[in-house]
Amino acid sequence: MNISIFGLGYVGAVSLACLARDGHRVFGVDIDPHKLALIRSGKSPIVEEGIQELMAQVISSGRATVTDQVSEALRETDLSFICVGTPSSYNGSQDQGALLSIARQFGEALKNKDRHHVFIFRSTVVPGTVEELLVPLIEQQSGKKRNVDFSVGFQPEFLREGSSIKDYDKPPFTIIGTDSDRATEVLKDLFGHLPCQFNRTSIRTAEMVKYCCNNFHALKITFANEVARLCEPLKVNPFEVMELVCQDKQLNISTAYLRPGFAFGGSCLPKDLRATMYMAKNHDIDLPLTGSMLPSNRVHIDHAINKVLSLGSRKVALVGLAFKPGTDDLRESPLVTLAERLLGKGVNLAVYDGEVHLSRLLGANKRYIEEHIPHIGELLRPTLEEVVAHADVLILGSGDKQVHAELKPLLKAQHKLIDLAPLKDISDLPCQYLGLAW
Repeated sequence: MNISIFGLGYVGAVSLACLARDGHRVFGVDIDPHKLALIRSGKSPIVEEGIQELMAQVISSGRATVTDQVSEALRETDLSFICVGTPSSYNGSQDQGALLSIARQFGEALKNKDRHHVFIFRSTVVPGTVEELLVPLIEQQSGKKRNVDFSVGFQPEFLREGSSIKDYDKPPFTIIGTDSDRATEVLKDLFGHLPCQFNRTSIRTAEMVKYCCNNFHALKITFANEVARLCEPLKVNPFEVMELVCQDKQLNISTAYLRPGFAFGGSCLPKDLRATMYMAKNHDIDLPLTGSMLPSNRVHIDHAINKVLSLGSRKVALVGLAFKPGTDDLRESPLVTLAERLLGKGVNLAVYDGEVHLSRLLGANKRYIEEHIPHIGELLRPTLEEVVAHADVLILGSGDKQVHAELKPLLKAQHKLIDLAPLKDISDLPCQYLGLAW
């Protein structure tokens, strides 16, 4: 293919060298004359294992050339990767000046081009940037239309400094955010041979995935370091602790607990977080990340309460009360907290949980209900039909698939369903559906 790359920093330089190595004709574009001079002489503008040799090879082959002329690069190519920088501004916002400038230049250059062009943005950008800012600029400056005269997409990069060439050849996955079949096919031709899953999604999702991945990486590093700080005064080897933690591939290093839903609760997580923070306090160890977990959990409960109250109805039903399906355990259940807070707001509440109702009759959970939440115990209804008939607003807190199957036929057009579970399939719901944060 004939490919242009805009921005020859870390991502751009590695992409230029690897694409040219793979046999494509590549035009690199940058406004920095020093970078251009280095590349023209066969040298890389970045320090990276293997990049100097690879850059010398592709420049000598003639497959890679560089220029500072946007119009020339667009005229000679049909696919462009945009890798210009998006640094932080003083207030933490993203400085998109270079990106907006290059989008305007794309529009101007596109005016006189009679072939379809594919623009793939790789610069890390806030979700909505491509569709709300960049595409309108290109259309305005060129007088041409997206998905008619040109296509756009967003492809997040996952190159680690120090191993970027290896990461280019063996990425964890390939993600293409686009609504264009044409752009998808072009990128499949380009990257479909890589030994990973090829994923097509929306542009906004692809933009957000990059932030989510980077933030998760920062979270893991910070967590491991907080573990080490707490281990030190306790005379525990943090390397041994984390090595054992990482051996658990069922829960710790897995997809477990990484699905959006409601707040955590139960007999273990809240009390162990409090105990951890007490240990840290006794040893004068500051654990900001660990210490923020319970407050963040409370914010998620607040979010659910505000969503219920925003609907304006006082006749509310809560389906599910235990902290997880298949149990009658109400200890520190976030659904109990939700129910208590709604009662405090004057909501006319009815509650159904088959496991809890049965355990109350049999006495397994009777003492806890009578001693700690007798007012909620009085709100329990024996059947799902009864609570659905009671309410205008239904809160689905149970993740039990059987409960989901029984609930759907009972829903009417007048109901509003707030989903905390969440439901897997909402395509056939007859009522208004509101996810907690989706």
